[in-house]
Amino acid sequence: MAKLFGTDGARGVANVELTADIAFKLGQAAVEFLGKTIVVGKDTRISGDMLEAALNAGIMSKGGTVLSAGIIPTPGVAFLTRELYADGGVVISASHNPPEYNGIKFFDGQGFKLPDEVESKLEEFVYSGGTPVAELPGGAEVGVAVPVENACELYINHAIDTVKSEGITFDGLTIALDTGHGAASLTTACALEALGARVEVINDDFSGTDINVECGSTHLEPLKELVSKTGAQIGIAHDGDADRVMFIDELGNEIDGDVVEAVCAIDLKERGLLSGNTVVSTVMCNLGFTQAMKQADIDVIQTQVGDRYVLEQLRKGKYVLGGEQSGHMIFLKHNSTGDGLVTACQFLSACLRKGGCVSEVASVMKRFPQELINVKVFDKHAVESNEAVAEVIAQEAQKLGDSGRILVRPSGTEPLVRVMVEAATHEEAFRVAETIAHVIEQQLGSE
Repeated sequence: MAKLFGTDGARGVANVELTADIAFKLGQAAVEFLGKTIVVGKDTRISGDMLEAALNAGIMSKGGTVLSAGIIPTPGVAFLTRELYADGGVVISASHNPPEYNGIKFFDGQGFKLPDEVESKLEEFVYSGGTPVAELPGGAEVGVAVPVENACELYINHAIDTVKSEGITFDGLTIALDTGHGAASLTTACALEALGARVEVINDDFSGTDINVECGSTHLEPLKELVSKTGAQIGIAHDGDADRVMFIDELGNEIDGDVVEAVCAIDLKERGLLSGNTVVSTVMCNLGFTQAMKQADIDVIQTQVGDRYVLEQLRKGKYVLGGEQSGHMIFLKHNSTGDGLVTACQFLSACLRKGGCVSEVASVMKRFPQELINVKVFDKHAVESNEAVAEVIAQEAQKLGDSGRILVRPSGTEPLVRVMVEAATHEEAFRVAETIAHVIEQQLGSE
C-alpha cells in the first residue's frame, strides 16, 4: 500500500495519484478526527476546484460545515482556523511543486500541522474506505458550505499588525516581488503597500497551469532581473502557497532561509525576545548558519527535514523562531506554521532596525559552498539500504573530513533522492555530490 502522507500532507499528480475520491475521503476524515467546522483554502492550481469540490463534499457528507476561504496562502488558513474558532483547517496545495501536482494538508484547531500519528489515522481511514454510507447523516442533517468573504483581508491585516505593533513602517522602500502565479498574488503586495512600500510585482496573474513555472522562490532569475531593473532595495519571492519566501538583496545576491533565520535570531536576541536563547533548524542548514549562531552565542537545535519537525521542537522547548534553508520560517509569536508574508515583514523590520542595506545585514552569516543534486528514482526509500550508495558516501565523507559534510535523503514529497554536499570550495562540493548522485542513478535510477 502506497503511503499517502509525506512531509507536508498528501501529495501527488492531480487526478492520477491524488484523486477526487481520495479528497472526498480526506474530507470525511477531517470531520472524523478534527471536528465539524473546517476552514478550507487552496492555491491557484487548475485542479484545485476539482479537489476542493470533492473535499467539501466529504466534509458535508459527515454533517460538517465548510468555511470556504477560496484562494489564500497556506499560513492564511492556519490563521483563519484560529481566528474563526474552527475545529481544523485544510489547504489544497502542492506548495513549490509543478502545476500538475496538488496536495491536501491539515491543521488542527490551533492552526498546527498534524503529528505523524494523527496523519497515520487519517491515512488508515482513507484506505479503509471512509465512512460507510449507512452511517452517514441524511436529509436536513448534511452539512453546508459558508464562504468567508474577507478571508484574504483578515490575513493581510494580521501580517500588517505584526510590523505595526513594533513601530515599523516600510516608507521609502522599493520592493521587487515575484508571487509565482500563486496564492500570494492576492496578499503580499497589498500588505507591503499598506505598510508604505512601493511594490514592483511580477507573476501576480494566474491561469492554473503556470504556478511555480520558471518563477517564484525556486526560480529566482526573474526576480533578480526585476531588482536590477527597478533599483529595489530588496526582492521577495514566494512559492505557490506562500508558506515560504526567498530574497534577493540590492546587489542581486540570493538570501535563503538560513541567512534570514540568522539575521532574525540575532535581532530577536538583541531585543531580549529570543526565548531560551535558542533557534531551531534542520539537518539541511548550512554549516555557516551554525557557525554564525555560535559566534552570536545562540544555541541551535537541528531536526529532520520538514517544517512540522521544526514546529514540534519549537513547541516542546517553548522557542519562538525556527526555519529551513528552503525558506520556511516559523515565527511562533505571529503564526503557527511557515509564513512567507510574515517572514518578509519580520526580515525587513530586522534590516531596518540594523540600519544598513540588506546585503550588509545579511553578512552576519557566511555560507559554505553547497551543492544539491536531486536524483529521480523508482523507490526513493531504497537508498537507505543500498550498500553501493553507503560505500561511496563513506569514501567521500572520509576525503572531506572536518571541512565539509554529506547528507543523502529521500524527498518527502517527490520521487527523488536529494544529495547535499558542503565543502571548502564549490568545485569540491560539486565533485562529491556528482559522484554520489551518479552511483544512486546507477543503482536506483528511474530511466
